[in-house]
Amino acid sequence: MEQETLFPLLCGTAQGCREDFAELYKAASPQVFAVVLKLLRHRELAEEATQDAFIKVWHNAASYQMARGTVLTWIISIARYRALDMLRYQRIRKTDDTEPDSMASDDDNHFELEAKLSHPKLEGCLDELDTQQRQAIHLAYFNGLSHLEVVEHLSSPLGTIKSWIRRGLVSLQRCLSL
Repeated sequence: MEQETLFPLLCGTAQGCREDFAELYKAASPQVFAVVLKLLRHRELAEEATQDAFIKVWHNAASYQMARGTVLTWIISIARYRALDMLRYQRIRKTDDTEPDSMASDDDNHFELEAKLSHPKLEGCLDELDTQQRQAIHLAYFNGLSHLEVVEHLSSPLGTIKSWIRRGLVSLQRCLSL
């Protein structure tokens, strides 16, 4: 259902239709925001990452390839990479002005809950993975840890972590395509 709604809007965006872009933003931004907020844990940074992602979507809508995933997955991956870039920059700069909020606001909780509820099949597919695969994927994709950070967290070799993630993602893709 989501692909049937978002794909025509993305096609319109690729042709420069501002109305389609506005509708695409309205439909996808809550889920995109929830993902980057979970990674960044700071509302202002999450808003910036979401905005940056949609600017990139506006400029690169024509480069979307359906064979590589849904429109929402494509947009979320753009936003996720932007959020990870922001995290890396923070680590390099070692600034303390972006401490995580002690408690997420009700709006933040609403967005996170909405994103989780809109992907019930993903949750079921994640539950079917081996414990190590699920944990490695969760740390890398939901918590935004690098592979080396996952290695430290799980005390396993880098090659093992990469294999767990790769095999887990293949299993998820297979499960989600059913």
